[in-house]
Amino acid sequence: MAGMKPFTPFSLPLLLILVAVGGWLARPAQAAERPHIVLVMADDMGWAQTEYYGHPILKTPNLNAMAENGLRLDRFYAGAPNCSPTRSTVMTGRSNDRTGVENHGYAMHLEEKTVARALRDAGYATGHFGKWHLDGLRGPGAPILASDEHSPGAFGFDTWLSVTNFFDLNPLMSRQGEIEEFEGDSSEIIVDEALKFIRAKVEAGQPSFTVIWYGSPHSPFRAVDADKEDFGALDKESQDHHGELVAMDRSIGTLRQGLRDLGIAENTLLWFNSDNGGLPKITPSSVGELRGFKNSIYEGGLRVPAIIEWPAAITQPRITSYPAGTVDIFPTLADVLDLPDSALLQPLDGMSLEPLFEKEIGPRKKPLPFRHTNRAALVDNDYKILTQDITKGEKATFELYNLTDDPSESKDLSKEKPELADKLKQQLLTWSASADASLAGKDLPSGSADPAESAPRTWMEEPAYQPYLDAWKDRPEFARWLSDKKKGNKKE
Repeated sequence: MAGMKPFTPFSLPLLLILVAVGGWLARPAQAAERPHIVLVMADDMGWAQTEYYGHPILKTPNLNAMAENGLRLDRFYAGAPNCSPTRSTVMTGRSNDRTGVENHGYAMHLEEKTVARALRDAGYATGHFGKWHLDGLRGPGAPILASDEHSPGAFGFDTWLSVTNFFDLNPLMSRQGEIEEFEGDSSEIIVDEALKFIRAKVEAGQPSFTVIWYGSPHSPFRAVDADKEDFGALDKESQDHHGELVAMDRSIGTLRQGLRDLGIAENTLLWFNSDNGGLPKITPSSVGELRGFKNSIYEGGLRVPAIIEWPAAITQPRITSYPAGTVDIFPTLADVLDLPDSALLQPLDGMSLEPLFEKEIGPRKKPLPFRHTNRAALVDNDYKILTQDITKGEKATFELYNLTDDPSESKDLSKEKPELADKLKQQLLTWSASADASLAGKDLPSGSADPAESAPRTWMEEPAYQPYLDAWKDRPEFARWLSDKKKGNKKE
């Protein structure tokens, strides 16, 4: 993949950050001090929604600075085309269906081995801030109750300030089960709280693992007026959507400055990406010239912006076209910290990207698999095969694309390259059968999984939330959901 021509989403000049790779990179696991680790994830941010990709109106100075100082991944894939499934891939290094998270609002198997548990066992303080959405609860983001058996604490986070799903201005959040009300932009709130956590661990001399999962720019869009000033020519929804991105980018600046103020920026591994592709009906396009949007297995639904910044290890900033994804996060951190193989549940779908921190490493040896509501795809370097119904097996219709020559997936090559199409089809079918076994719990210590554990519910209908409904019914984030007409709405 080295030398691949970058794809410019808006067909505008792209400022490339091309720096020659050189020097010697010590293995981070051999460093005198283990790095602090911060994982940051946007909610519904499309691949084209950064200034460094030539967005015509959106300014993202802090993501620009992060990209200029780190490794920008131009072919980075969310684990799935919507939120809960991708979050499970971050936590486990495994495809979402393996973990029980077949769609948004499904709960993750409690027996899964997670990156938070692994790092906690390795001596890290672990904290989660923001959107969780791995506890099987649908509806707008509500404070996670102490009784929630699938809370962040159940999966290895000792500290958490979290909500079940998306959240906006002035949110109600839960601090380890205790409900607190906040004022201000949600992105800035969780970054401020995360920095308090990191600061305490720096002062205690303990390495920290911090997960910051934004609620922005997920709908409903609510931005303060100052953040919408540059978007007056757009429709109201697009104005607020881009305003949320402005606030999110500013919070990333706050985070990076906070790490510098604490004196740990040099040896902090900071990883940013989005949880799925962009949204339709947003102007300008959230995915540029990619095909499809969120909830699609075309590139627009899966390819997302991503940057890894770690000055102590990524000493020569650059752009890479190496195909990678959220399934690679846990294996990479395990490699960086030299964790035992037993820390990760097999089979894994991800692989370590640590060698990529130093230089290009040639073609990816492990294809990236995807399966979501029976749609499935496999990305094998230049090529991608996909089907809209994997349950039909050999009888399914498959499409084949060369993503290097045709990133917009406009020309199906399955008839022109039948041998390659058949080879990749068989790989995808074999992998899907493996995912079926995992979904049934064959990989878990107990050897089985109860589908009822993962099945989604709507939190407004749960007995534990009934005492709160009357007090929350007039809050803007809950009002339309708590009316009798909307109650039980299954839409994410």
